[in-house]
Amino acid sequence: MATIEIRPATVDDVALILGFIKQLAEYEKLAHQVVATEEILRKNLFGDRPYAEVIIAYCQKDENAQKEPAGMALFFHNFSTFLGRPGLYLEDLFVLPEYRGLGVGKKLLVQLAALAKERECGRYEWVVLDWNEPSRKFYESLGAEPHAEWIIHRVEGKSLEDLAAL
Repeated sequence: MATIEIRPATVDDVALILGFIKQLAEYEKLAHQVVATEEILRKNLFGDRPYAEVIIAYCQKDENAQKEPAGMALFFHNFSTFLGRPGLYLEDLFVLPEYRGLGVGKKLLVQLAALAKERECGRYEWVVLDWNEPSRKFYESLGAEPHAEWIIHRVEGKSLEDLAAL
């Protein structure tokens, strides 16, 4: 049975985090959108004003194996005006293919649920691509409920620049 440990990321983990992000982007067929660099992540995750946090899962497949980085969860706080409380938003969950099915993803999700409870969050939420049926089934097996009535709107790139200039 695999042994899984979760710990908060440190600035020394920036290269590992970027590697996970790039592999997640490949899986989601969005690699062309990744412009993050180690410098950008260092500034925005560990600089004067951190905008997000990361936890990293380490897995030891058996007693003869070494503990290896197996996955990560990147998250930040949002706020629910209806609840009047913070929420925890999971931006990215990624587990290396060779560690899937060992409980790594579940352990990361459970760790964040405990953190949300500890920080008195009213919600813990994330989005998943509509075509990612394995992940959707996995999340629902843990009690997550899809909210299809909410449609994400995004402004980025030139549209963001144009809107900010109005």
